[in-house]
Amino acid sequence: MQLWLIPILPLAGFILNGVFGRKLSKAVINTIAVGSVLLSFLWVLKTLSALGAFSGGLEQTYKEQYFSWIQSGALNIGVDFAVDRLTAVWLMVVTGVGLLIHIYATGYMAHEGGYYRFFAYLNLFMFFMLVLVLGANFLLLFVGWEGVGLCSYLLIGFYFLEKFATDAGNKAFIVNRIGDFGFVLAIFLIGNHFKTLDFTTVMEQVKTMPIESSIGWMTAIGLLLLVGATGKSAQIPLYVWLPDAMAGPTPVSALIHAATMVTAGIYMIARSAQIYLHSSMALDLVAIIGIATAFVAATIGLCQTDIKKVFAYSTVSQLGYMFVGLGTGAFSAGVFPVMTHAFFKALLFLGAGSVIHALSGEQELSKMGGLRKKIPITFITLMCAGVAIAGVPPFSGFHSKDAILAAAYEHAPWMYWVGVFTAGMTAFYVFRALFLCFFGEYRGDLDTSHGHDAHGHDAHDAHGGHGHSGIHESPAVMWIPLAILALLSLGGGYIDIPKYLAPMFGDPHEGEAWLMYVSVASGLAGIGIAAWFYLLSPAVPEALARGFATPYRWLLNKYFVDEFYDSTVVNPMIDGSRVFLWKVADVRIIDGAVNGAGTVARATGSLLRLAQSGYIRNYAAWVVGGSILVIAYMGLRGSF
Repeated sequence: MQLWLIPILPLAGFILNGVFGRKLSKAVINTIAVGSVLLSFLWVLKTLSALGAFSGGLEQTYKEQYFSWIQSGALNIGVDFAVDRLTAVWLMVVTGVGLLIHIYATGYMAHEGGYYRFFAYLNLFMFFMLVLVLGANFLLLFVGWEGVGLCSYLLIGFYFLEKFATDAGNKAFIVNRIGDFGFVLAIFLIGNHFKTLDFTTVMEQVKTMPIESSIGWMTAIGLLLLVGATGKSAQIPLYVWLPDAMAGPTPVSALIHAATMVTAGIYMIARSAQIYLHSSMALDLVAIIGIATAFVAATIGLCQTDIKKVFAYSTVSQLGYMFVGLGTGAFSAGVFPVMTHAFFKALLFLGAGSVIHALSGEQELSKMGGLRKKIPITFITLMCAGVAIAGVPPFSGFHSKDAILAAAYEHAPWMYWVGVFTAGMTAFYVFRALFLCFFGEYRGDLDTSHGHDAHGHDAHDAHGGHGHSGIHESPAVMWIPLAILALLSLGGGYIDIPKYLAPMFGDPHEGEAWLMYVSVASGLAGIGIAAWFYLLSPAVPEALARGFATPYRWLLNKYFVDEFYDSTVVNPMIDGSRVFLWKVADVRIIDGAVNGAGTVARATGSLLRLAQSGYIRNYAAWVVGGSILVIAYMGLRGSF
């Protein structure tokens, strides 16, 4: 099937645009960047069709072995690609949604500098994500894992002349390295214990092992894998990088949040399902971290004023839901939202980008309003995303959310109720953003001379040179992907992923009907309260903010978690590095040793050079003196 062609096509796009892009026209750059992803998507369709993935086949893993990479004793790690039903889901999401994001980006980035560099990075991102999901062993997965981490750093910090962008890129890179340390340790343990890193072989061995009721090999591996997953999929305590990832261009936000990087942790845990099923402790911790993250992120999203930050915390919360599905043992339910979330979250971010494009870079909700008649296509498509993520039946979010909440109730009823309350908050803050953006009166500055985009560029230069007085709908190259994603957001839930994955994870659990009614009611209540606050009685939220000033300040400032990390981790490490590693270890010990050796050598040389003065009298004196010393020494020893 030549699986290697799937990732190699975007890699070719990266090489062509990265090496020659500076000399190419934008039309050629677009053709290379979009064309490479399109060909990859088409090859995915051809491959999955040939394997019977769309017609009930692919019940066994299809593998292609290319060459041995590392061989040491019994350990043999090959560069092998494999496809099963789980891989098929990710291949369709990554290449399909990724293609729409690439097309959209050709319009959004049309007037930005570094055009060729941007699309080279996007193609590289696609390459590494495809390696991640196609890799047949943990080490190849880790190669793709690290690759998407690199690309996130490059794309989040794309506006590298701006300090906020480089800070955000560094933050994403460093926080993910913390999680990756746990992942690396897990790989070492797997290799040491199973003498292989191949997924199929490892999981077959795990099936024969007893379920651990206390800490053992499976628990240790599961917990370390979870550390890696919390970093990549932005869960407590390593979620703090993802909201700051908004510093990159909006298509980057959509690619990271919807189709690629943040779902890598979900994929890794689902791929390691047998390990977690053999450790109740690790499995329970996945669910607990997930529900805690979903709730905390949702509360923060209630008060954010930047439209992209609202959707960013929504991503963190939705990922928490997926962890709940995985942690309750309903792996197919946990994977289901990966697809639906890719549809409506890509739509939310790209739609937000369309709003930002229309307003020449404005992102503050307080400076929007009344835009539904100015940009009607963006308005309609974003409302489709809103009803989907709110879980309104029969749209996509309803199907995927209901499956997780049913599994949560069977596992632990309290998780269900926290999830239901979180669903209500999600509906509230998403529609809060939509109502503030599209309804009421426009609250922005109509004087274009004061407009700046999110990257500090002048409004006349941002995204086509349109100022606020020229509010405009996005071009077709941007709104057509929005329309496609809107259709998928509305109807994508009917793609029955849990049933499709049943051969791998068992039949999906059917919850009682009242569980669904309660969760739907919670979402509708969230929408209703948002409409009351921001359409009917705009003074109410302001009064609540004044009446509950302290809780509001905590939510607005994200519980001061970043400040806490700065004071307890970042600053002590910087100060410790400056005081001990620099002034003591480097200056006094290392430099002192090196400089001291040089000083001793110089002093010794200065003394010895006196023996080579060039004066015969001095040489005679040295000979006489040396003779006297030798005679004296011999005399003392009684040698005469």
